[in-house]
Amino acid sequence: MSREQRGPNEKLGTVLALAGISNAGLARRVNDLGAQRGLTLRYDKTSVARWVAKGMVPQGTAPHLIAAAIAQKLGRPVPLHEIGLADADPAPEVGLAFARDVGEAVKNATELYRLDLAGRRAGGGIWQSLAGSFSVSAYATPASRWLITPADPSVARGTGALGASRAPGPGPGEPADSGEPADSGESADSGESAEHRPRVGHSDVAKLREAAEDARRWDSKYGGGDWRSSMVPECLRVDAAPLLLGSYSDEVGRALFGATAELTRLAGWMAFDTGQQEAAQRYYIQALRLARAAADVPLGGYVLASMSLQATYRGFADEGVDLAQAAVERNRGLATARTMSFFRLVEARAHAKAGDAAAAGATLRAAEGWLERSRDGDNDPNWLGFYGYDRFAADAAECYRDLKAPRQVRLFTEQALSRPTEEYVRSHGLRLVVSAVAELESGNLDAACAQGVRAVEVAGRISSARTTEYVRDLLNRLEPYGDEPRVAELRERARPLLVAPA
Repeated sequence: MSREQRGPNEKLGTVLALAGISNAGLARRVNDLGAQRGLTLRYDKTSVARWVAKGMVPQGTAPHLIAAAIAQKLGRPVPLHEIGLADADPAPEVGLAFARDVGEAVKNATELYRLDLAGRRAGGGIWQSLAGSFSVSAYATPASRWLITPADPSVARGTGALGASRAPGPGPGEPADSGEPADSGESADSGESAEHRPRVGHSDVAKLREAAEDARRWDSKYGGGDWRSSMVPECLRVDAAPLLLGSYSDEVGRALFGATAELTRLAGWMAFDTGQQEAAQRYYIQALRLARAAADVPLGGYVLASMSLQATYRGFADEGVDLAQAAVERNRGLATARTMSFFRLVEARAHAKAGDAAAAGATLRAAEGWLERSRDGDNDPNWLGFYGYDRFAADAAECYRDLKAPRQVRLFTEQALSRPTEEYVRSHGLRLVVSAVAELESGNLDAACAQGVRAVEVAGRISSARTTEYVRDLLNRLEPYGDEPRVAELRERARPLLVAPA
């Protein structure tokens, strides 16, 4: 559907001509991108003609999909204002700012949670209201501000505005306050008096951490697009947001911000897994800001590592290296050996995607060295429970896949697949695809197809656009062997999985 006519959209027509995209071609691209996000769109060349000649504005996420489709062809981000659709975005900046002030940070995060709900009520589905074009440059300011100041001096919140002037509280590592609110009077940000605002305690924080534990299990077993994933943004809006706007001591506040940061990062990760890159970016930025309020430097590093993986996956490997190295450098002497190993592994992924074999090899060795130094009794964070030698081997295999070294891919993939599990179903499916690619590059077509069949079976059990894209990539690599019955069988098995044409 489209809304009011505004006269010809000359900006859209100009950019389409620049990109060399026909009306029918744009309609097809938009429909395909929508299908990848679970949407059924039926735009055609007449629809596009109305957008250009009559200035009609398509509703829902279509403007963002139009921008993303053109961006793919031009090889650069395309903001909505460049194509004359800026007024289609209800809140283009929500979630993208990394606030200096803690009170402003709470406002930014809760606005993001509410905007996501508004999009779903409008029929857009999870994260659809936040769809758009991913821009790696949006990470520059958050990363630099976190590096300079990874912890706020105090987050205690009494009955006054969170951003109001108060005596400095204890810094990270210093004794917490007595637990009593420091301020009195009316709240400038909520408009509520003390008796109407919740007093937050450790039991409230424990519930959020339990929700994060459940969400991690759902994500690994069912994928980011599963219906259970919708409970994460819902938990942030219904449970976390009111607590952030409540009253708490510095000690409780740190814990509250940490638990909320974990959930916010998880929402970003799930959006990333379903192909909603702009939504993921907004959640990641707010998760990093909340981790700073929590004075949890390793958690901030984990968010940066997530940003790095997204940047690398989207083709910005150099920026991926920078983000991972920021996590490594800030956490020296703070994070556990296992945590440092993971950060170096993420850095290796970026080096490999950039084609730097020497740097990737050195960083992989560093990651393995840190992992060897880890011990079961280490105080590893709960969110790192997924990481061990099998995950190291799986990512090492992907590094060597990007470096086109099939022998090493096969070696590490065998280690990664040695312990199949029902707990990390998505990871198992990704590893099977990587194994299939390695077999294909080694000239073993039968083995490649056999692994591909297993991967398709696993991918069909979860909701993960990322896993589907891995399968799609495998099928593209098999194109030269399209006449082979084994390849045809694999493609037929994968057909229900590939909603959008390859």
